[in-house]
Amino acid sequence: MKWLNRNDDTSNYEDRRGMSRGRKAAVGGGLGTLIVLALYLFTGQDFSPVVDMFSGGGGTQTMQVDPARANENEDLKVLSLGVFNSANDVWTEIFRQNGRQYRKPTFVTFTDYTTSACGGASEQVGPFYCPGDEKVYMDLDFFHKLANQFRAPGELAIAYVTAHEVGHHVQKLLGFTDQMQRYRGRVSERQYNDLSVRLELQADFYAGLWVHHAVKMGTIQLEEGDIESALGAANAVGDDTIQKQTQGYVVPDSFTHGTAEQRMRWFMKGYRTGDFKQGDTFNATTL
Repeated sequence: MKWLNRNDDTSNYEDRRGMSRGRKAAVGGGLGTLIVLALYLFTGQDFSPVVDMFSGGGGTQTMQVDPARANENEDLKVLSLGVFNSANDVWTEIFRQNGRQYRKPTFVTFTDYTTSACGGASEQVGPFYCPGDEKVYMDLDFFHKLANQFRAPGELAIAYVTAHEVGHHVQKLLGFTDQMQRYRGRVSERQYNDLSVRLELQADFYAGLWVHHAVKMGTIQLEEGDIESALGAANAVGDDTIQKQTQGYVVPDSFTHGTAEQRMRWFMKGYRTGDFKQGDTFNATTL
């Protein structure tokens, strides 16, 4: 992915890297991380109970960061912030064309642990959007896991994740998030899981939509292998892919984000059509 006109604006950016809550115990990048990612990747839920399972309490302290990794993460910050700003530009225009006003979220990078209006979140959670404070939270070390642990490297893979989270903010502005909250506890678990899948697939569609318009607006230029990189990320975070990795089998009724095939297909639909109105996953007869 080549930038043609990157926007490095930091007016909606918070850098919390280097500060972390103290811990009683640490968790490595093994099965525990995969399970938490499987349950909480790309959501805006309250993570506090999960974090407490894997880490103890304590005060805020300064993190010791490896200089080489810090330089790599600075590059990741520049990339993801550029995508975040570009996605906001795209959605501002789409909202304008549909007679609406777009309100920008805030982009937060952190290391190891942070707090949000949705509760506390550790590095195991992965990127998430919190509708309570309208902020996208990202521990940049996640992208190393995405490349190495989930075998989904590449700049457009990172862009896909970032644009997906901005997509959740779009859903908040359009009322889909509040609608989901109203269904919580009023429908069966299976029905709610189906709605959750539709919410996530719509955010995947929005990520593809961003790519389409970012190219059209002259912000980025796609290079060989870029789309495959994004599809690799979508495949890596499919419910079936993660369940196979963590437990060796799949339970379709428990899916909350969609299969790898569904996630790739909706991303590609957004990318190919560029049509905001074709992303209505909630009324789609086939996912």
